[in-house]
Amino acid sequence: MVFTARSAFIQLQRRAFSSTATSAYKVAVLGAAGGIGQPLSLLLKLNQKVTDLALYDLRGAPGVAADVSHVPTNSTVAGYLPDNDGLKKTLEGADVVLIPAGIPRKPGMTRDDLFNTNASIVRDLAKGAAEYAPNAFMLIIANPVNSTVPIVSEVYKSKGVYNPKRLFGVTTLDVLRASRFISQVQGTNPVEEPVPVVGGHSGVTIVPLLSQSKHASIEGETRDALVNRIQFGGDEVVKAKDGAGSATLSMAQAAARFTDSLLTSLEGTPVTEPTFVDSPLFKDEGIEFFASQVTLGPEGAEVIHPLGKLTPYEEGLVEAAKADLKKNIEKGIKFVAENP
Repeated sequence: MVFTARSAFIQLQRRAFSSTATSAYKVAVLGAAGGIGQPLSLLLKLNQKVTDLALYDLRGAPGVAADVSHVPTNSTVAGYLPDNDGLKKTLEGADVVLIPAGIPRKPGMTRDDLFNTNASIVRDLAKGAAEYAPNAFMLIIANPVNSTVPIVSEVYKSKGVYNPKRLFGVTTLDVLRASRFISQVQGTNPVEEPVPVVGGHSGVTIVPLLSQSKHASIEGETRDALVNRIQFGGDEVVKAKDGAGSATLSMAQAAARFTDSLLTSLEGTPVTEPTFVDSPLFKDEGIEFFASQVTLGPEGAEVIHPLGKLTPYEEGLVEAAKADLKKNIEKGIKFVAENP
């Protein structure tokens, strides 16, 4: 299968940002002055496929733009604030929009604890995107992704511009963590350790499919500890930063990788990446969105892959994930209904 091919995984990991682009793309970052937004803006400036980088935030975006504009790649950078139609100028003509805006987690907080604040931020930015860039590919980073992606979908539906193939929740960090953590257990190179991760992007909704990795024989306490670390790896960073933030640098790298994969697919080379999308896999159970391996193409999410053969242990993980996911998704949908 495409998404289990070792060569494809290595290509994703090693794809050079210096590759020559054949097209021009405008990428907009909403929340560019934040902990994720700043390193993400730098990584996007380094990507030769990005020819126009538009940065937006309530404050600080022009400074971030001025800073990264000195990076010697052939792209323009502009920073905007809410004044003088800043959001409109950021979004008009955008091919890809990323939303890392929102407050970060602090010690003891779950992603769901962020909901009340971040839900409003994402809703309002989605309204702007629906008006000024309705056909752009929308990449949601703001947590809790399991709920914020449905929020965007409901806003787009209300505006009559919803295209399920163009809305993505960025779950790439879970895959990067899985590769890194399993490499630490096995003493191997993480670049050569593809691990499919499905479900959602929070706690038990994160389901690493170790049986589809190179180390399907991992069992017992080692397997359980590895799965738990992948599911709750973000807590390590929140605790280590001691109240000063969450996983910003690694999340920026994950978002930059997914953006590069999407831009590569737009240029005609299909790329398969994990992402949280409007999915048919469990719609009959009332679960509208699910993260799985998705082949990207010019239209966006062109092939949503089934989960493949699972072990009984993994089937149990998926069932636990679905229970939480259904609640998370319904929470996002309800928020928009009650706070249009």
